[in-house]
Amino acid sequence: MNILFIVSDTLRRDYLGCYGSPRGLTPNIDSLASRSIVFDRYYAGSFPTVPARADLHLGKWTFTFMGWDPLPPGEVPLAAVLAGAGYQTVGVVDTPFFVHDGFNYDRGFDHFYDLDTQHIGSSRATRSPLVPRFRRSEHDYAAPRTFILAEQSLERIYRRPFFLYVDTWDPHEPWDPPDWYVPELRPDRQVRRVDPTYGNWREAGVTEDDLEMARLCYAGEIRMVDRWVGRLLERLRSLGVLDETAIVLTSDHGFYFGEHDLFGKMIRSNTKRSATGEEQAWGPDDRVWRRSPLYEEVAHVPLIVHVPGLSPRRVPALASAVDVMPTIMELAGAPPRDDLHGHSLVPLLRGETEEERAFVVTSMPLTNPGSPVRVVDDVLRRVVEFQPATITTREWALLYAAEGQPVELYRLDVDPAQATDLAGQHADVVARLHEMYVRLLERVRTSDELVTPRRRL
Repeated sequence: MNILFIVSDTLRRDYLGCYGSPRGLTPNIDSLASRSIVFDRYYAGSFPTVPARADLHLGKWTFTFMGWDPLPPGEVPLAAVLAGAGYQTVGVVDTPFFVHDGFNYDRGFDHFYDLDTQHIGSSRATRSPLVPRFRRSEHDYAAPRTFILAEQSLERIYRRPFFLYVDTWDPHEPWDPPDWYVPELRPDRQVRRVDPTYGNWREAGVTEDDLEMARLCYAGEIRMVDRWVGRLLERLRSLGVLDETAIVLTSDHGFYFGEHDLFGKMIRSNTKRSATGEEQAWGPDDRVWRRSPLYEEVAHVPLIVHVPGLSPRRVPALASAVDVMPTIMELAGAPPRDDLHGHSLVPLLRGETEEERAFVVTSMPLTNPGSPVRVVDDVLRRVVEFQPATITTREWALLYAAEGQPVELYRLDVDPAQATDLAGQHADVVARLHEMYVRLLERVRTSDELVTPRRRL
């Protein structure tokens, strides 16, 4: 069985028709979902971009032992496993950070194409802001270029069992889609780029109009991604291999567009206090990320799995990003490994069981204040605050960082928007979910340095 694995960065599940959006943004993804197994309770594991990829390619909660780091030398990633099982392995990506500076996420691929559609300039160790390259047509945008090359790759590999990995950073910001993908705009308005504030949008001076423009352009980029997903799926059909190919489509995390008063996926501080208590602007090398809660809009992501011969259905069971690698391994007939943190979802895909995980965890790489670490990008910065992990069960979501830090608890089945914090009313639930989290850290052999400040509430 061939395997096509598609990752679309920052793709919120509630913008997809198959997850309830009425806006009609994703007809091709929705069509795929209609003949697939759709997971309703699938969650990101490690967060954000590179840690999320590490989970997908290693089958482990990598937030427990690595940060935004190169692929560890001793780890055997998914592509290498499948290459060993006789698959042709091809990767086509435009998401930065896969191979630059020796990150080595191309390990195991027979062919790996790292497109520079996301233009990043360097100045010492600090990366410059993203700058879109000159575009003459839609074909010059990131997702189209990536999917076109993936389609061309299919033409060369389709005669033998293949693993094709396609990873596009769209609809990641900057949101500047072709204006024909934003039909909601009035005739007198044009697509206008609005950058996220990574904090409280009102305090940053963002207007309602700005926020709505950002939402519309984000939706426009999703429309563009959907079109090119459809093109690639049509190519599978035209090559005669659609009925021989398993398809996995997911994302790494979502984004806040005003929910919880946030505009961004995290909270960034652009000022600091001097020794005399005065506010000072951060320099380019000392900007920090503040306590950043990972609510449903970020942690709860789409997972669609099409397996030829399996009936379409919806799966309510809890699942995590760490489960993707063992699932693909079983679909490919690769032998299982007992060193993975994830579990194959194939029994759920086949309807052989309804059993689910008791909980899942979504977290930035664990670190303690004062430690220099690459947490949110490839720049080494000193962490100044504990970052909360989100521990999610069928009913509850607990946001917990470390002993003595703020705790939040939400009843998801009656409060999916997480508007009412119930931590003060359900100390027993807080304690139970916290214990689950600590036991997980211990089970996967997280270092004592990281576990110790998290053992108690």
